[in-house]
Amino acid sequence: MLDEFWNKPGNTNQNWINNNSLQKDYYNFLKENKFIVGNAKRPDKDAREKTSGLVEIGLIDNDRKLTQVGRKLLGISKLGNFNSDNELNIAKDSYIYLKQLLKMSTTVENKTVRPFILLIYFLSKLEYLTKEEFCYILPLCVDDSIAQKAINFIKKIRKDNGTIDNFIIDFIFNNDTYNKALNVFMSNKDSEKLITTIGINRKSRTYDKPYYNFYEILKEIALKRKLKNNILKLYKQTEKINGKAKNFWKKYLFSSTEKNKLQKEPLKCLKENSLLNKNKTEFKTEFFKLLHLFKIKSTLSDYLDLNRRYFKLTDIIIFEDEKIKLDTLPYYYFKNNINELYNLAFTKSDILEKDCNITEICNDLIFDEKQILHIINSERKSKYSSLKEFTNSVNDERYVRFNNLISTKFSNEKIIDLLELFETRSDDKINELVTYNADIPTIFEYILGIIWYKISEYKGKILDYMNLSLDADLLPKTHAVGGSADIIYKYDKTNVFPEHAVLLEATLTNNQNQRRAEIEPVSRHLGDYLLQTENNKSYCIFISNFLAINVVSDFINRKTYHHYSNDGTKSVTGLKIIPLQTSELKTIIKKGLKYKNLYLLFDKAYLSNEKADSWYNKNIVSTL
Repeated sequence: MLDEFWNKPGNTNQNWINNNSLQKDYYNFLKENKFIVGNAKRPDKDAREKTSGLVEIGLIDNDRKLTQVGRKLLGISKLGNFNSDNELNIAKDSYIYLKQLLKMSTTVENKTVRPFILLIYFLSKLEYLTKEEFCYILPLCVDDSIAQKAINFIKKIRKDNGTIDNFIIDFIFNNDTYNKALNVFMSNKDSEKLITTIGINRKSRTYDKPYYNFYEILKEIALKRKLKNNILKLYKQTEKINGKAKNFWKKYLFSSTEKNKLQKEPLKCLKENSLLNKNKTEFKTEFFKLLHLFKIKSTLSDYLDLNRRYFKLTDIIIFEDEKIKLDTLPYYYFKNNINELYNLAFTKSDILEKDCNITEICNDLIFDEKQILHIINSERKSKYSSLKEFTNSVNDERYVRFNNLISTKFSNEKIIDLLELFETRSDDKINELVTYNADIPTIFEYILGIIWYKISEYKGKILDYMNLSLDADLLPKTHAVGGSADIIYKYDKTNVFPEHAVLLEATLTNNQNQRRAEIEPVSRHLGDYLLQTENNKSYCIFISNFLAINVVSDFINRKTYHHYSNDGTKSVTGLKIIPLQTSELKTIIKKGLKYKNLYLLFDKAYLSNEKADSWYNKNIVSTL
């Protein structure tokens, strides 16, 4: 969209920086193209914020013009070919994001740090990070000294010799900014101005005003032991604290936050804590410590999802079971070169905007198959003779992870709930339950793949059959892959059916658009597949949240249809296309029907000469 915007007449020679009018025009351009909705109070500011992330990772420059690497990414997207072209076997666009994040740096308190290199270093040294370690420890490592201390601290935490809070507190008391603020706090008379000053709020001091009354009530409780009438007051004042910090304070101070109990039995609601039974100096020091501990945790928890989303772009980071780790092959690849790569962790790259080879980022990032294989065999106590043999083993591990994902996240009950959400088009809820990294039609295809994998009794290479791009967590990503059926499920010969394939075609188009959008491509995909494989036992199942009557009529009457190759030299007669609505898919799941049952049912339905207006009810609905 930026590319289109700059090519519009009148925009070509303009500059973005300090051009509020142009920025507002871009905001309106996004609205016209239905990329955003609503009316921003500051359209120019919104336009800057919408594009700032692309500047950070080098896809556009400060003037919002596409960089060399931005053009490379756009070219891949326009071609719609995301197939891997690299030794790590990740999608083309993911490989670009990987290189960009390796180059990307940020500045924290005048210190430069490359967050992604830091993450890889930690994962190489520790194998994994817990969600809390990733959220609260990693972002505080802005130099080598803190990073090394953090790694040692994490090892201690895992041996029950410390907590993450201990690490953050240690960070606070070893930071010059916080120490100066503490000195100011201890050497001046308490006041609202003092509290808002030592809060070090980077947006505005006014955000910290609620802390003054909160602090004064705490003093009454802790220093003067005036408990009974102040506990409810303290709770009410805690509610006025900004952000998630209020929740940390509530959890720390109160054993119960029920209003009735706070009124009737306030003493039972106050927890024993480190602020009580202290002199004034100790109290103030403890308050300062907790104030910043909870503020830091609040801020970092706000950034958790954003950090996760950026890192997931690379397709080499796995987030599962409350742990973060590198995918298998990337783990050994970076392990081979980690110390050399880490030397760049606190430097700024001068090739951020350049489309480059990975070895231009770090000379030592050579994909040395022999050396990587040596590390694999050494760590795994294995005897792989080639990386291909190893990757085949890794693929088996992927299926173990995928089956575990299905059992934990996609039980039959949850899938039925999702199908109902597709029927009502509750898109936000679907994204929440599955992923925000794919659009709804892509998620629909993915869920159908899982359903068919279950119906097929977990037999078959479903990860190969789905014409989808999956991220490192085996969740779907939106990629414009076209030209064939959504899912091609292959079956070996059994005593029930012959060797064949089922082309699963999925759509969420409505009554008006379904006939126009689906009949031609569905028939073409099946016809071309039959010509290519010369297996006339293969057929198609067309699945939708709503079946239009004319689509049903067209598909069941394709039994005598002739489909030709483009040059007219070959043809097939008769296309077996079975329409299926999600309402019946739910019935199949509830009844636990398997593919061997459905094959016979669909075959009988195909041979039926029932009229279109009653065919579906008599041959599908009533027979399930």
